[in-house]
Amino acid sequence: MTHFGIICPGSTGPLNTMLPLGQELQRRGHRVTLFGILDTQSKTLAAGLEFQAVGNEEFPTGAMAASFTQLGKLSGLAALQYTINLLKEGAAVMLRDAPASLKASGVEALLVNQGSVEGGTVADFLDIPFVTVCSAVVLNRDPSVPPFNTLWEYSPAWWARLRNQMGYLLLNRVAKPIRDVIAEYRQEWNLPPHSHPNDPYSQLAQLSQAPFEFEFPRQELPPWFHFTGSYHSSASREPVSFPYEKLTGKPLIYASMGTLQNRLIGVFQDIALACEGLDAQLVISLGGSASPESLPQLAGNPLVVRYAPQLEILTKATLMVTHAGMNTTMECLKSGVPMVAIPVANDQPGVAARIAWTGAGEVVPLNKLSVPRLLSAIGKVLTEDSYKKNAVRLQEAIARAGGVSRAADIIEQVVSTRKPVLAQSLQ
Repeated sequence: MTHFGIICPGSTGPLNTMLPLGQELQRRGHRVTLFGILDTQSKTLAAGLEFQAVGNEEFPTGAMAASFTQLGKLSGLAALQYTINLLKEGAAVMLRDAPASLKASGVEALLVNQGSVEGGTVADFLDIPFVTVCSAVVLNRDPSVPPFNTLWEYSPAWWARLRNQMGYLLLNRVAKPIRDVIAEYRQEWNLPPHSHPNDPYSQLAQLSQAPFEFEFPRQELPPWFHFTGSYHSSASREPVSFPYEKLTGKPLIYASMGTLQNRLIGVFQDIALACEGLDAQLVISLGGSASPESLPQLAGNPLVVRYAPQLEILTKATLMVTHAGMNTTMECLKSGVPMVAIPVANDQPGVAARIAWTGAGEVVPLNKLSVPRLLSAIGKVLTEDSYKKNAVRLQEAIARAGGVSRAADIIEQVVSTRKPVLAQSLQ
């Protein structure tokens, strides 16, 4: 038995990836503890895993929720910069507190979410193996693909490669605060400095919850990178009630802007107006951003709830209107549901670009959002067979990828061999 520690950001997206992975390892007889802020405690314990708090003074109960409320009002570069600042504060606390806590708990290996880039430095300091887990779009820098925060289309042309490199230079400037914090600790701990943005990731195994078929053609992934497919499971989530008796039996359009960038109420109004005349039922989940009663009257009288049991609703959905968060996108594809994406910030533009590239949906940029444009996109996805066929193609790819079971196999091999676990040449 191995005692695994988990380090990941405190938002719902990373937790919904990391907790099922922890549950699978626990099912195999291992011990699993998440080290995080107090706001992640209830979800961790509800998933049946152990929990150790870090940064209680900087992040008391409710602090992260307040930060997410502010983040939910932002979009684009402003939201990315705000997110970077949150991650920097979290990294400083984790680097300060986690080593002693992990050592006292007897942790022998780490699962580090790619969004918690400081986790690898904690593992290096403790001299324990770690595996990088990508909940979001793959963040590894590669000049052959656009930066994760852009809606840029993939192209192998020389000009696209130059465009990508310029985008990464801008991203370097935005992410500098996190790199500086990590560099300070690595110097203090006599660890070799990171010379490339990809250096913080595991040299033993890196896992993505996406299937290989969803990612742009990359040229510079390490040979120990694995596309294992979705880990999502309702067993890792607290139960959510839903008025199923109010479903009409018409084709169901499910709309959610996630749990972070979900406070742009005008987006929900536009979605309702676009769906008003369709022979379908619109269900809107507010993701906790507001109560249904606090919203103005929405066109077409859609069914509006504070939260929805998303995995269950997607089994009934014909189409989803989404912010293009990676978790929601994988959940849609796991159910073979095509999408209309309205990306807001962070990695959502990159996810949306891949939704369009794979033909699994249409994209309406937030800065170009209008009811006619949204109605056109929804109409195309509802009526043209290719979107559903491509969503099902990716559904089959996710099933082949192996999911949480294959990911756990790779993690166990890392721990038993302490050597890189190489991916097959053909994914």
